[in-house]
Amino acid sequence: MNLRKLDEVKSRQRAEGLSLKKFLHILRNRRLIIFLVFTCFFAPVTAAGEEGLPNEFFAMDTGTIDANHTTAKAQIEMLKELGYAGIAYWEGNPKRRNYGLAEMLRELDRHGLKVFPLYFGINLDPDKPKYEPSLKEAIKLLKGRDTMIWLHIMSQKYKKSSPKGDQRAVEIIREVADMAEESGLRVALYPHFNDWLERVEDAVRVTKKVNRQNVGITFNLCHWLRVDDEKNIEKVLELAMPYLFVVTINGADSGAKSWERLIQPLGSGSFDTYKFLKTLNELGYTGPIGLQSWGIGGDVHENLNRSMKAWRKLSARIAEEK
Repeated sequence: MNLRKLDEVKSRQRAEGLSLKKFLHILRNRRLIIFLVFTCFFAPVTAAGEEGLPNEFFAMDTGTIDANHTTAKAQIEMLKELGYAGIAYWEGNPKRRNYGLAEMLRELDRHGLKVFPLYFGINLDPDKPKYEPSLKEAIKLLKGRDTMIWLHIMSQKYKKSSPKGDQRAVEIIREVADMAEESGLRVALYPHFNDWLERVEDAVRVTKKVNRQNVGITFNLCHWLRVDDEKNIEKVLELAMPYLFVVTINGADSGAKSWERLIQPLGSGSFDTYKFLKTLNELGYTGPIGLQSWGIGGDVHENLNRSMKAWRKLSARIAEEK
């Protein structure tokens, strides 16, 4: 091969090599563009569908029992199917038949769900039992579980919210807190309409005096709406935050004072639940959130399914906006 032909071959090889590099470069750029387009247009949809708030969302057993769900097994299978994290258990639930806490715990464990707060009452009056006899046994059964005891506090002797009952309340709460600590549990005071401990402010005041690490408070939306004004909600949440262990929510109508309008399936009513949850999130609350369904009636599966859909929508919206 003469030198002229050799130069022609080398020149052609250089040209072909350059074209190949350009082609690969363009191909890589196209892949990058396709990836970016896919990320921009499809990732937010995926996030909204799959991601949400960090809070565990559980159902209170005030809304899990009906004619088709009378057993612990039926209720827990339903909650598992619908995507709830677990159940809050009321020892004195008048709808409950033929099963107790031990059976409920077995079903929860079998389905990989959690037991959330157990609801008990304490009484400040000297002529009444301090607490229900079943409380001690329940605390023993719950040993080692990541949960808490709910305490609503009653009295006929002391007026609602009166600090005169604080000393007696502190004594009893500390006694319960000591039992709870032996089982690794926490205690959350439960402000309840028409109880001595009726307001969030009462719960904060008493919790400060109890001064135990495993004692905190609950924010119950329906009970708070019954006794306070919506314009105060951010201020009250800020007050509660250092002591806030658990929150309960539901659909509600703004300005209502009847339970029928104050407790509705989530997503119903005129109260802005989105704004409430967004405020909680902005304040840094990451603890469990429970669904209150007392008195709603009807088919519990339908009610719970409706509320879960609303929760996922609200949760995804708030998470996406962050």
